[in-house]
Amino acid sequence: MSKSIQQVKEEFNSSGISIAEWSRENNFPAQLVYQILNHTRIPQRGKSHLIAVKLGIKQ
Repeated sequence: MSKSIQQVKEEFNSSGISIAEWSRENNFPAQLVYQILNHTRIPQRGKSHLIAVKLGIKQ
């Protein structure tokens, strides 16, 4: 089951890990992660798709 973007944001808030820190640890551009979480980029393929899978937004 996939998570919603809101659920992912809440997990970041409760974990104390910033999105930028998560991005660095997972070797993803922070700007791309922010775009996905702010609905300004649709994660269809490439790195954005990999980010969505890693965050649990997509299977």
